[in-house]
Amino acid sequence: MDRRDLNDMLWFLAVAEERSFTRAAARLGTSQPTLSQTIKNLEARLGLRLLTRTTRSVAPTEAGERLLRALAPRIQDMEADIDALMAIRDKPSGTVRITLSDHALESVVWPKLRPMLRDYPDIRVELNSDNGFRNIVEERFDAGVRLGESLDQDMVAVRIGPDWRLVAVGSPDYFARHPPPTHPGELVDHICINQRHIRSGALYVWEFARDGRELRVRVDGQLIFNTSYGQIEAALSGYGIAYVPENLVEGHLAAGRLIQVLDDWSPMFAGYYLYYPSRRQNSPAFSIIVEALRVSA
Repeated sequence: MDRRDLNDMLWFLAVAEERSFTRAAARLGTSQPTLSQTIKNLEARLGLRLLTRTTRSVAPTEAGERLLRALAPRIQDMEADIDALMAIRDKPSGTVRITLSDHALESVVWPKLRPMLRDYPDIRVELNSDNGFRNIVEERFDAGVRLGESLDQDMVAVRIGPDWRLVAVGSPDYFARHPPPTHPGELVDHICINQRHIRSGALYVWEFARDGRELRVRVDGQLIFNTSYGQIEAALSGYGIAYVPENLVEGHLAAGRLIQVLDDWSPMFAGYYLYYPSRRQNSPAFSIIVEALRVSA
């Protein structure tokens, strides 16, 4: 059956249900002569008479009744499915997948999503913690979170967090055994706690800046982690100097469990942004998450 036959059968269904070409034409948004000719053409192609026409009424023939009984429940099922799809479009529900770093998850995303999700129990969120860069299109993520300096230009970017910085920290026990560095270059003589990028496999090169001068230092040590939290725990245990987000160690610094060094060399980084493809059709669930994460003006 070609597409024209299917469309014409839908028109036949309207006439059979309305028992009138006039009412059916109004329902379909077409003219009565056009509708009448369409039904005649359908009957000719099928080689069957589907409707009995009189000056006052229209009624299905036996063949028309059989076709009506076959078509009606299928069309009703299709209409129900379409109504269900429209409900999904208008109701905040479904799954939203986001890839992000552990720091973005703990410091920005989860604190903002936690209260919002209680109000939308039909929204499901999958948060994939990964400190490497992911291709969100190829890997079927709805969005990702990155620092502003590393965003792709073909993505929509929504700022979700303030600027922040990394700080070099170590335990009092470690600095009792090793004089604190006063310049980033001195880190090569210290035991440092490294971080490896999951995707690239490379070790993070520590980035410093002061008075417009930028400096990158490759450090070495006994331990390598792929999360900030592992580095912090190792630093607390005296295994060396870690270079970690400042907000994650503020409590340890205030309590004296960690000591910060090279403070004037710690640069600010552009805050986190939620990014997603510019041509995507956003679901209500995704739009609600974007608004929950967005930084207020």
